[in-house]
Amino acid sequence: MASERPSTPPPQTTSTHPPGSPFTPEQVKRIEINRLKAKALRDQREAEARKQNGATSLNRSDSSNLAAGQKRPNSAISTSNVPATLRDGRSKDPAKNGGFRPLDDIQPARNFTKYVEYDFSKMTDTKGGFLTVEDDPHNKALYAPNAEEKPAHMTLKEWERHQLLRSLRDRKEGPFEPGLSVMKKEENKVCRECQSLEIDWKWEDIFGCAICNPCKDKFPDKYSLLTKTEAREDYLLTDPELKDEELLPHLERPNPHKATFHNMMLFLRYQVEEYAFGKKWGSAEALDEEFGRREKDKKRRKEDKFKSKLQELKKKTRVDAYRRGRKAGGGGGGFGDEIGGGGKHTHTWGRAVENDEGIGIKTCVDCGMDVEELEF
Repeated sequence: MASERPSTPPPQTTSTHPPGSPFTPEQVKRIEINRLKAKALRDQREAEARKQNGATSLNRSDSSNLAAGQKRPNSAISTSNVPATLRDGRSKDPAKNGGFRPLDDIQPARNFTKYVEYDFSKMTDTKGGFLTVEDDPHNKALYAPNAEEKPAHMTLKEWERHQLLRSLRDRKEGPFEPGLSVMKKEENKVCRECQSLEIDWKWEDIFGCAICNPCKDKFPDKYSLLTKTEAREDYLLTDPELKDEELLPHLERPNPHKATFHNMMLFLRYQVEEYAFGKKWGSAEALDEEFGRREKDKKRRKEDKFKSKLQELKKKTRVDAYRRGRKAGGGGGGFGDEIGGGGKHTHTWGRAVENDEGIGIKTCVDCGMDVEELEF
């Protein structure tokens, strides 16, 4: 900028005395000794003054006699000299409860009379209501280790071997297959179709059916597995019947659709057919009749629902057409006017005809209006 604001230069300090030389170490030591002596003398004079005036003279009114930074003694603020007009939260009785207790005479507000002060140092953290090992360390059923996770003390090779042995134990194969007795051949379980000794021990344990693997593939109409949905829809069985293991044993397997879904319940076909044909419905023909009756009822309910929806649509269409005609001004008179004429319309009813539900329906010959007729 061409024009700048003028500034006043700082004043120059002029000293009448020439600058002296710095203090020597001996001089600094002498100055510090004199300062400490003066401070000791001042403390001595103040102590003598306090003794002469007495300890009781140092109260709130004459606090100006104290030096800067000097605290009042405890006797100067004792409760014996406290005036009656002083509002203090401490107890008025010094001997009460062994001394002064500030909150003894203070009454709580009315909204806080039921307040409970908890001692958190004596409380146990229950983890938000969930039981932990610390709360119940002896409950082995609740804190059993997860069988699907590898324990920390096992290596990966040992864990794989453990998984293989557990799978063989569940299927009763390999070293866990039941032994065959040579001395007591009549006690050995054989296949019910081919009399083979190589049966599926898991099926024998769950279904009580001694059958070998080749016969399961050879006779699928008897030994195939049915899902719960197939048994309920094809054989008209209920959920309580399918969940009864004594009535219909089932095999559980992981759901192939999603791992988080419930396990599949698989039933043996010939056991389901024996119960459905022999105990519940009596025969296959009776099951077919019941199935046909339910299908007819389902179809009838569907048709009734369709008819009701169609009637509602017709009523709505007639009302909308009448309103549109009234707005256009091209036709439509008042309710009850004769169609095609200027006078009142008189219905000419025809003969009553029964519909599918057995209700008599009369139809106007001129306008086609239908009414229901009930005979008592």
